[in-house]
Amino acid sequence: MSEGKNREVRVEERGQWASKAEYVLAVAGNVVGLGNVWRFPYLCYKNGGGAFLLPYLVFVVTCGVPLFLLETSVGQYTQEGGITCWRKLCPLAEGIGYAGQVILLYGCSCYILVLAWALLYLGFSFSPQLPWASCSNSWNTDSCVDISTQNGTFRFANQTNTTTAATEFWEKRVLALSGGIEEVGSIRWEVMLCLFAMWVICYFCIWKGVKSTGKVVYLTATFPYVMLLILLIRGLTLPGALSGIVYYLLPEPSRLADPQVWMEAGAQIFFSYSLGVGSLIVLGSYNTYNNNCYKDCLLLCLLNSGTSVVAGFAVFSVLGFMSHEQGVPIEDVAESGPGLAFIVYPQAVAMMPLPQLWAICFFVMIILLGLDTEFVALEVVMTSISDALPTVLRRPGRRELFLFLFCLTLFFVDLVMITEGGMYVFQLLDYYACNGACILFLCVFESLALGWIFGADRLCGIIESMAGVCPNPFFKLCWRYLTPLVSLVSFIGSLVQYKPLTFNRSYVYPAWVNLLGWLLALSSIVVAPGWALIKLVTGPRPLSQRIHQLCQPESSLPNPKEKELQHLRGAELEGFITN
Repeated sequence: MSEGKNREVRVEERGQWASKAEYVLAVAGNVVGLGNVWRFPYLCYKNGGGAFLLPYLVFVVTCGVPLFLLETSVGQYTQEGGITCWRKLCPLAEGIGYAGQVILLYGCSCYILVLAWALLYLGFSFSPQLPWASCSNSWNTDSCVDISTQNGTFRFANQTNTTTAATEFWEKRVLALSGGIEEVGSIRWEVMLCLFAMWVICYFCIWKGVKSTGKVVYLTATFPYVMLLILLIRGLTLPGALSGIVYYLLPEPSRLADPQVWMEAGAQIFFSYSLGVGSLIVLGSYNTYNNNCYKDCLLLCLLNSGTSVVAGFAVFSVLGFMSHEQGVPIEDVAESGPGLAFIVYPQAVAMMPLPQLWAICFFVMIILLGLDTEFVALEVVMTSISDALPTVLRRPGRRELFLFLFCLTLFFVDLVMITEGGMYVFQLLDYYACNGACILFLCVFESLALGWIFGADRLCGIIESMAGVCPNPFFKLCWRYLTPLVSLVSFIGSLVQYKPLTFNRSYVYPAWVNLLGWLLALSSIVVAPGWALIKLVTGPRPLSQRIHQLCQPESSLPNPKEKELQHLRGAELEGFITN
C-alpha cells in the first residue's frame, strides 16, 4: 500500500535545455517580436528620429539590462517558475509572480489574434491578384482609391474623404468593423479558422515542455531574420528608400524636452525586453546552475536592440518608397501596430513588382516573429503553474491535458474579439490590460524586493558563483536605486499622461468601457501589494516575526559557495580523467 502511495505522488523532472543554443534561441525568439518591427521604428521617427536613441539608451542602461540580468539569474539560481521563484527568494513579494501571470494571460489572448490575421493575409497572398490591391471587389465602396495604378498619385492627391483599397480590405473584408463596441455582430468565420489553427500550432510547440520548445525555436527564432534580411535588401533597392531612412534617423533634439518621448522610450524597453512578467525567470530556470548568464544577458540585450534598429531600416525604406510613389509626405503613410502590418505594408507590396512574393515573405516573417513570443508566453504560464502544483501537473499525461484545456479556454475567450465588434475589445485589452504602466509597477516592486530585501550584494555573489564572473558594480547601483526610481517615475508619468481610449482617431469609447479598462489594469496591479498586505496582517505570530519570516529566503536554496566548490571539483576531476 505504501508503494502505491509513493507511486501516486511521484512527479516528473522539470527538465533542462538540451544545449546552450536552445536557451539562447528561446530567449531571442521571446524578446525579439512584433514590437521590434512595428513599434520601435514608428516611435523613433515620431519622437525625434536619431535623438530618440538617447532616452532609449538611458532606459536600456538603467532598467533594461539590469532587470534582464536580475530575472534571468534568479530563475537560473532557483530553478523555479515565475511564482515559486518569488516564494523561495522573498515570500513577501510572491504577489509579483501572480501579477505577471495575469498580464501574460491577457497578452496571450491578444497576441494570438495578430497571428490569426497574419495567417489569413498569408492565405490571400497566394491569390493571382492581391485582394487589397484593387477597388473592384464586392466589399469596396465608392470612396475607395486604387493607388497601385499608374495614375494613383493623381487620384490620391486630389481627392478628399477617400480610403485606400488596403484600408477597406482590412476594415470591411477582414474585420467587417461594426459601428462600436456595443455592436458585437457575428463571428468572422475565416478568422476563427485561422485562430484555431494558430492555437493548435502553439499547443504542439510546447506540449512536451522544453523538449519540444527547444527544438521548435531553431526554426521560429532564426527564419524571421532571413525574411527580415530579404525585406531589408528589397526595401533599400526601392526608389525613395533613402528619403525614408533619413526621415527615420534624422535627429530632432527639441523633442527630447517632451516627457512623452521619455515615457514611450521606457515603455518600449519594458515591453521588448519582456520584463516584469516572469518570462526571463522561467527560461533561465531551465539552464544548468553554472551557465554564464551574465554574458548571455548582455549579448541578448544587444541582439534585441540591434534588431529593432535594423527593422527600422527595413520598414522606413518601404515607407519612403510609398511616399515617393504617392507624392505625399512620409508622415501621411507612417503607422504603428496593426495599421503598419495590415494596411501600410500590404499597400506597399501591392505597388512592387512580384507583389505576391513580397507579401508572402512579409507575413511569414510576422507569423514566425509572433509565434515564438506567443508559445514561450504559454510555456511560462504552464511552467509557473506546474511548479506551483507539481504533484498535480507533473504526472504522466497531466501537462498535455491541462495545456489542452487551457488553450481551448483561451480560444473560446478570443471568440469575442473576432466578431464584427471584436477589434474594439482587442484595443481595450491591449490599451489597458497589457499596459506598460502595469509592467512598470511590477518592476518597481521587483527591484525593491531583490535589491533591498533579498540584497544586491547577495545577488552579485550568486551571479559570480554561477557565471564565474563578478557583475559590474553599476548593476548593484541600478538594482538598489536607479531601476526602482526610473521605473517609479515612468509609472507616475504614464498615469499623468493618460488619455481615454479612442479607435482610428475618431471613435470615442463610452465611459463605462474606460472604467472596465481600468478594472482590467488593476486586476494585475493590485495583486503584488495586495498579496504582501494580506501576508502581513494574517498569521498567528507577532507582526515583527511575520515581517522577518516573509523577508527571508528559503533555506533549501543552493549555497553559492558550495556550488562553486562542487563546480571546481568537477572541473578538476574532468581534467584529471582527460589527462
